Amino acid sequence: MKKVILTGDRPTGKLHIGHYVGSLRERLRMQNEDEYDEYIVLIADAQALTDNYDNPKKVRENIIEVMLDYLAIGLDPKKINFAIQSEIRALPELTQYYQNLVTLPRLLRNPTVKSEIKMRGFDEKEGIPVGFANYPISQAADITAFKANIIPVGDDQLPMIEQTREIVRSFNRIYNKDLLVECKAILPNNKTCHRLPGCDGNKMSKSLGNAIYISDEPEAIKKKVNSIATFPRALEDPGILENNILFMYLEAFATDEHFKKYYEEFNNLDELKEAYSKGGIGDGRVKKFLYEVINDTLEPIRERRKEIAKDIDYVLESLKEGTKNANKIADETLREVKETIGIGYFYDDQFEKEMKAKFNN
Repeated sequence: MKKVILTGDRPTGKLHIGHYVGSLRERLRMQNEDEYDEYIVLIADAQALTDNYDNPKKVRENIIEVMLDYLAIGLDPKKINFAIQSEIRALPELTQYYQNLVTLPRLLRNPTVKSEIKMRGFDEKEGIPVGFANYPISQAADITAFKANIIPVGDDQLPMIEQTREIVRSFNRIYNKDLLVECKAILPNNKTCHRLPGCDGNKMSKSLGNAIYISDEPEAIKKKVNSIATFPRALEDPGILENNILFMYLEAFATDEHFKKYYEEFNNLDELKEAYSKGGIGDGRVKKFLYEVINDTLEPIRERRKEIAKDIDYVLESLKEGTKNANKIADETLREVKETIGIGYFYDDQFEKEMKAKFNN
């Protein structure tokens, strides 16, 4: 079986460190290991419009911002097809066929959908936009269009992956053909990275304004790190590690090299944790170290991003070429799906033969 990787993001703003540790680093690792047959990164503008339909300019303008983040971390258009979701013509049609395989109550039971509905504050009286509730089916179309079986995600997306697997099983069973491919989610090895909280302790989100962005300048990073709330205590009191956002971020980013460069009193994070939990280390000192760690990680990415932004023709050409290639793959899957269902009327002459045989006799 081919190894086909599919992943992507909604273009509603620049990408943040939650994206970076939750998925982007894993995408880069997979690219560099070069053990795949096809690799597609989808910029999910159509999905972003489900809750930004009244502000399409926001989605349109952030397509390039997201693309710059991808290229800045090292994702390579020579190895990956970067594609704009709304430009893949097969996806809406596949979504329509899959809608017949899922009930509305099942969609609304999806934990990710329920969480997103609550976070976005959709009014119960006004109702939930159909397009938003339909997101799991749309995502299933994204994945199956490319017969992707490897999906790097954060753990908040696991219910979506399971919904896709259900749709694949239903389709193959109903139409008695193993056409669609079941996928599996790939999570970061570091559990802290599965869902990094925002600076305020809530889910890290562009819409909540609690995120550190991959492209943030040093002063912005410092300000956001310093805003992180900590547990009130005297300096000599034991520090609390549980649910401590500072240490969650350090778990996600700090390496032994960072300690050699910025905090020589300790060799590694375990030593710092032990000392902190005994007391005598203030949160201000930990914040200073955390800022240095995050800025050290993001600085080369930030500088590459600035250089790439000077050549927008290259960015646009990468998107156009990737979208063109992705369309070829998705069109072929759509053809196979329609033939399997029995509605591929003019792909060959079989339908004409059947109709002529029926009505000419």
